[in-house]
Amino acid sequence: MEGHHWRIITSAFSHISILHLVFNMSALWSLGVIEQLGHIGLGVEYYLHYTLLLIVLSGLLVLGMYHILIQKFKVDYFRRVTAVGYSCVVFGWMTILSTKQPSSKLELFGFLSLPISFAPFESLIFTSIIVPQASFLGHLSGIVVGYAIAWGLIHGMNNYWAVSMLGWIILVFIFSLKKSGAYNFNFLEIESVTDTSLPSVRFLASGNGRTLQMSTLPDVGSNLV
Repeated sequence: MEGHHWRIITSAFSHISILHLVFNMSALWSLGVIEQLGHIGLGVEYYLHYTLLLIVLSGLLVLGMYHILIQKFKVDYFRRVTAVGYSCVVFGWMTILSTKQPSSKLELFGFLSLPISFAPFESLIFTSIIVPQASFLGHLSGIVVGYAIAWGLIHGMNNYWAVSMLGWIILVFIFSLKKSGAYNFNFLEIESVTDTSLPSVRFLASGNGRTLQMSTLPDVGSNLV
């Protein structure tokens, strides 16, 4: 609502506590086998490409869910929810690995071993019970985007698209920081276009017909960025 679009990216890397960070990093470390599975179409390059996609799409999906719950179902609780953490991406990769390599095992904290084929939903229920503050919708969004990627509904990412997407993310990131006033980039200036030398054209009702009138005064509130 305040134009802080950059939070879609930074929220994935922000964590509530050290324990929150340790849990996510432990789960991510357990998924490192993805980088070694180039022979089944995964590997390091695939991991980098789709991590970028998971960060953006899962963040947008969470916002979409919150918007529907707030606007359509009038659940105002979600206006005050702070959704942060890398869990969306972790659950996304957990889902992709469970689909691509169902025989794998997910090792958590070195002592908890889960069959990867059931790990996404097992972890979803487990974290919701153990950590009441855990974002059920955030984790669910990662699973949804993960299945969309694993089943080929979202595909075609390569170096070109990854670099292009990264470029647009950086552009929107900087623009929203500047526009919202959260950070002042002195070398950037966004101005509304209200040049009085440019004529505005409007139609005015005159009897049964219409009269064309030209004015050199700008329309109030017309901004172009």
